[in-house]
Amino acid sequence: MIGRPRAAVEGLPEYKPGRSAAQAAAEHDLAEAIKLASNENANDPLPSVAKAVAEAALGMNRYPDHRCMEVREALADRHGVGLDQVTVGSGSVGVLQQLFAAYVDPGDEVVYPWRSFEVHPVFCATSAARAVTVPLTDHVFDLDSVAAAVTDRTKIVVLSTPNNPTGTVCTTAQLLGLLAAVPDDVIVVIDEAYREFVTDPAVADPIEAILPRHPNALVLRTFSKAYGLANLRVGYGVGHPGIIGALDKVALPFIVSGIAQIAALASLEPQAAAELAERVAGILVERDRVNAAMAAQGWPVVPSQANFVYLPVGDGAMDLFVRLERQGLVTRPFEGEGVRISLGTPAQNDRLLAALGTCDPTP
Repeated sequence: MIGRPRAAVEGLPEYKPGRSAAQAAAEHDLAEAIKLASNENANDPLPSVAKAVAEAALGMNRYPDHRCMEVREALADRHGVGLDQVTVGSGSVGVLQQLFAAYVDPGDEVVYPWRSFEVHPVFCATSAARAVTVPLTDHVFDLDSVAAAVTDRTKIVVLSTPNNPTGTVCTTAQLLGLLAAVPDDVIVVIDEAYREFVTDPAVADPIEAILPRHPNALVLRTFSKAYGLANLRVGYGVGHPGIIGALDKVALPFIVSGIAQIAALASLEPQAAAELAERVAGILVERDRVNAAMAAQGWPVVPSQANFVYLPVGDGAMDLFVRLERQGLVTRPFEGEGVRISLGTPAQNDRLLAALGTCDPTP
């Protein structure tokens, strides 16, 4: 490296996005390939949102509102919370990064289940924090063990629920149990990037069911997944005004573009809500269909509450990834563990199932 980067950066685990469809097609000499690796919404943007974005494009020469006040106001109104309880950032992951910047000193501990979202070890490393990982049990978080891992050095507990890549969730009762067990000065992050796809009746809205009882909880959400705004990078956090104020202090200037703010506002309008409900319903139908078809083929499918499915094939993960990619299907492998596959359109999912039918599901 040029210069003298921090020691933490030298050995930093790099976040690796899913391979593009173009890369896979070129490497395997295919006419085209389908990307099912990044948990994107396979549908086009919501019509009403696309229209609002197109109309806003002429304002690109001006800086956006740094504090995203209109978006904050709309979100506060939607969730029935105070304006000082909402912040907006560059996706839910951007808000999480602000939390690390605001709260984590070198040597502090951050507790999270593993495997989970791949930025957690990256953020720990850049903060010079000690990552305390708790193994999953049957692909589900063991929150009793998470609570037991908390010490007087712990600043943050991070829970992605639904979890990426397993698609499993924490119930409201489990989250309340964890929060009752950890000190009040430990922030518990409930990262709900895939919230809109959850159908488990044991999962209530934590903004209503948890935040009023536990001011040390922080709920993160995004417009990237269900709303289909992954390209625009806008998400938000809801929590105690003291936490939100700290997050705002470390926000980069103008981190959320004006077009992203317009898209978020349009996504919260009643017309977009109706469009979104229809889209999500279609994705849930496909999730059930794909899960059932995979199970019928003999694949070990983890019941998912997100817009992807996870096949815990262990040492066969890389082989399955390559076999699918050779047939033009780009998925996300976790070597020695499993393969995560984003749900596509019905036609894309048919192609996936046909390709899986040519592979051996046994280890």
